[in-house]
Amino acid sequence: MTTSIIITICLLLILAYIFDITSSKTKIPSVILLLIVGWAVKQGTDFFEIRVPNLTSILPVLGTIGLILIVLEGSLELELNKSKLPFIGKTALVAIIPMLLFSFGLAFAFYYFGNISFKIGLANAIPLAVISSAIAIPSAQNLISKNKEFITYESSLSDIFGVILFNFITLNDYIGASSVGGFLFEILVILIISFVATLGLAFLLSKIKHPVKFIPIILSIVLIYAVTKIYHLPGLIFILLFGIFLGNLDEIKSNKFIQKLQPDLLNKEVHKFHELTTEIAFLVRALFFLLFGYLIETKELLNTATIVWAIGICSGIFALRYITLKTFKINIKPALFIAPRGLITILLFLSIPDNQVIDLVNNSLVIQVIILSALVMMSGLMSHKTEDENN
Repeated sequence: MTTSIIITICLLLILAYIFDITSSKTKIPSVILLLIVGWAVKQGTDFFEIRVPNLTSILPVLGTIGLILIVLEGSLELELNKSKLPFIGKTALVAIIPMLLFSFGLAFAFYYFGNISFKIGLANAIPLAVISSAIAIPSAQNLISKNKEFITYESSLSDIFGVILFNFITLNDYIGASSVGGFLFEILVILIISFVATLGLAFLLSKIKHPVKFIPIILSIVLIYAVTKIYHLPGLIFILLFGIFLGNLDEIKSNKFIQKLQPDLLNKEVHKFHELTTEIAFLVRALFFLLFGYLIETKELLNTATIVWAIGICSGIFALRYITLKTFKINIKPALFIAPRGLITILLFLSIPDNQVIDLVNNSLVIQVIILSALVMMSGLMSHKTEDENN
């Protein structure tokens, strides 16, 4: 049995790799194929009556680690200099404004049709309003650098803003001056932690001479994120800042303190670190979506009671996105289509406190929104021609 499991996992991961390297030709996001394969494996195990232990509890663990690695991988590729500041500012607005408008709009719909408080409606709406960087960033790999950079910044910032807003709404029974003050204090704390941890880890990366040096750094990053999560701090801010710092050493190497880190030598280590992060992120992401596909129940996917809501939610997502991109004068194609819901949606959905869970937002609705938004992204990418990007 053990040998069969090892063979199955290896074959599935090799298949995931094939999906990844062929996605530039097929224009089919690998996540779609991974979900289909995971679902097909489940049908196979049911048909042949193969007993498989309950794997549901593994999903949030893989999801959390995958989110950390994917945001880190994306941030390591981002260039940060004075000329980029207007672009980053515009991208931040594109990330947060539609998320806020959609969250409040959907929360009102839940409040109106679900006979619940607006605050509880908002807690359930936020997970559906956040773009999944775990799907968006890999799907943008074959775009030109400008579009890829926009998607990376936007989806990473959407994750961060989404987590911050979700924690603020779900953890405060009442929204007032004290809760806002506590929220601002938490932001200050995570910025201080990010500054200290980033310099500390960069110092270790430059000084460790042991053959094994990158795994301890990655484990430390995951550990810091997990500890900040216990105290409900937005740890993704640390991940983003750490990646941007390491990826932009050339911009700040004239600083006296940075010179102590030997930036020229450190840059070589960062390149190796980036390669390792990319490979581990691929592995964890593939396992997550294979497992998620495996856990999808066909009856949940075909639930007619939620499909109208799912279609309405997806229509609202892309209509609002179109208006936002037009307003900020950003190329509609292919950015319009790359607004998938996925890993972060699942993690936030699973984190909704029991006393704030509502019947309208259930497994079926979340799965259908994720699938529909991914299909829209696939259709957009398949219809998008590379030469159009230069127009």
